[in-house]
Amino acid sequence: MKTAEREQARALRAAEGLPIKEIARRLGVSKSSVSCWVRDIELTPEQEDALRTMNPAYNRQLSGWREAAARHREERTRFQEEGRRRARDGDPSFIAGCMLYWAEGTKDRNQLQFANSDAAMGRFFVKFLLRYFDLPVEHIKITCHLYADHVERQREVEQHWLAELGLPESSLRKSVINRYSKYSKRKRAGMLPFGTCRIVVSRTRVVQTIFGAVQEIGGFERPAWLE
Repeated sequence: MKTAEREQARALRAAEGLPIKEIARRLGVSKSSVSCWVRDIELTPEQEDALRTMNPAYNRQLSGWREAAARHREERTRFQEEGRRRARDGDPSFIAGCMLYWAEGTKDRNQLQFANSDAAMGRFFVKFLLRYFDLPVEHIKITCHLYADHVERQREVEQHWLAELGLPESSLRKSVINRYSKYSKRKRAGMLPFGTCRIVVSRTRVVQTIFGAVQEIGGFERPAWLE
């Protein structure tokens, strides 16, 4: 990534509200790159009015963004409704998997991430995903989080997790090594013999179905999970 150009593009968009085409011209980069870099920057009403005056096509672009956002939100809503329906069916294993994710998983709206050091817990969660979401096993990825005392055993640790979770070699992502700080004095050495493992599934359907089930079971509403 062109970090300097990206920061300049974001600054021009936020401060001056310049159109993407003009930012790309000034920085000598592609319009697609600029569009990607600045897509999360909210313009002021005055900046939007100025863009409409300079570029009538901006109206069509803005309308397209809004329509896409509405479609994606509607899709997430459907998935949550499916989760609620499944929760009402009362399948104890499905409910257990959803509650486990509520406790241990991240709350990203499009990607599921579940991390733990307990192999039995991870194994249960992988079986839950395969059983209730009909996922091809290759869609489940894992990242091993290791400590300094694991480095010489890295391959052993990675194979341990693949075997425990019943996943193929293709599921393994690059491991992360958590180095000891000078203040820890290796206090963690030996505490987690196989580190921790993060299970990742990049499927909106999966995570939003779980979110719907969790809200149904818990008797609450969490609108932020849709946004």
